[in-house]
Amino acid sequence: MGCGILTTYTQIANIAGLQGLLVYALCGAIPIFLFSLVGPQIRKRCPEGFVLTEWVYQRYGTVAALYLSAFTILTMFLYMVSELTAVGGAISAMTGLDPTPCVIVECVVTSIYTALGGFKVSFVTDTFQGAFLMVFLVIGVIGYALNIDINPQLKHETEGELLGSNKLGWMLVYILFIAIVTNDCFLAGFWLRTFAAKTNKDLMIGTGIASVSICIISVLVGLPGILAVWTGDLTIGSEDGWNAFFILIANMSNWVIGIILVFAVGLSTCNFDSLQSATTTTISNDIFRNKLPMIWVRFLVWLVMVPSIVVALKASANVLQIYLIADLVSASVIPVLFLGLSKRFFFLNQWDIMIGGLGAILAIFIFGTIYYGSALEGAKLLLVNNGLYSDSDWGAFGAFVIAPWGGMLIGLSSAGCRIFYYYIYSRITNTPFTALDYVEPQHKSSKYTNESDEQEINEIEEDLMTVDSIKDKKNRSQDSE
Repeated sequence: MGCGILTTYTQIANIAGLQGLLVYALCGAIPIFLFSLVGPQIRKRCPEGFVLTEWVYQRYGTVAALYLSAFTILTMFLYMVSELTAVGGAISAMTGLDPTPCVIVECVVTSIYTALGGFKVSFVTDTFQGAFLMVFLVIGVIGYALNIDINPQLKHETEGELLGSNKLGWMLVYILFIAIVTNDCFLAGFWLRTFAAKTNKDLMIGTGIASVSICIISVLVGLPGILAVWTGDLTIGSEDGWNAFFILIANMSNWVIGIILVFAVGLSTCNFDSLQSATTTTISNDIFRNKLPMIWVRFLVWLVMVPSIVVALKASANVLQIYLIADLVSASVIPVLFLGLSKRFFFLNQWDIMIGGLGAILAIFIFGTIYYGSALEGAKLLLVNNGLYSDSDWGAFGAFVIAPWGGMLIGLSSAGCRIFYYYIYSRITNTPFTALDYVEPQHKSSKYTNESDEQEINEIEEDLMTVDSIKDKKNRSQDSE
């Protein structure tokens, strides 16, 4: 969890009140625990894996793996942008200084130590991040308790709207859960940690602790979105709602501002190095199949960071919109992909899941065209142009309904058409119909090892089988005697 949590949760609290904040906190926490349920299945099917795309490669094939990798890299790029935007906004709001130098230094420093230490360094910095967050919360709570003056009249006038139930809050129960669950699947950092767990029990304990912690912390850091309304610094649904945390901190003592600023940058740095390591892993493993020297892979990651810095500093107004686009894409792509975990859907292939994901995006456009009565507005819905946080516009809600369910339906329809075609072809040509014959997916180690290594592995496995056979014969002979 980086500095971005200090902006997103305050924004939803400022717009949808306490109900929206609690929904967002739960929807951000529950998907983490779901990795302990889905992760063991992935680990069992792909024991040598360390990211989701390895299972996709094994289950569906190379094209599907590259298809997922492209969206994974895009998602992590957007996370980099949002993280740099958040820390830049924190510096600007609390000090009034230009955040550019700090943002550049953060990118340079994280690039150096991740290049030297690899992903293990990210595990180490996560420990510091946890300590930073605890100190951050303690100082923040003390600072708010001593410095925030709530206007009783404003509180009385707005508490019904901010503390009560509202239609937008109920809409977000579905929208945010689907958006976050599917988007988390694009984050290679989560999968690296899932595969790194020693046992499934350890994975469940770790994700359980993380989920509870995330939920509590998210609520605490989101409350300023409500408090800023009661102090008169913001109004409900203000454009600066995302900045509520820092707006209130800026009015406190300099020592509080200094400590909060230091720990905000620390949070951002610890999260940013994980994104760098995950992007490096994805590019190296999925795109170049670990054949490109790591120094060149890291150089490509450094090139990716340049536009992320530019976008974060110059086009921050559009970052959240781009982030919502990523959520909509992930909601279209991931559900149909995960149908492959069940043997009931063994007939799905890589073309089916790709047609399903891309077809869902097309279906959203068609829905938007019908709902708004304009093809242009339908295209804008793909960009989530009207945002999510409106209780009068059901366009975004409809898009997030169509994305997962439409993707699965279109993917299954693609498989049905393909199977029907092969059935007709087999009847016409009088050839065996094999489209529904189940074939157990095999681990394709050739992607991760060269041919000589694979041949050596096969020879060792044959030798072990021979030894086991000899032992078995010897044991049966002794039993008969």
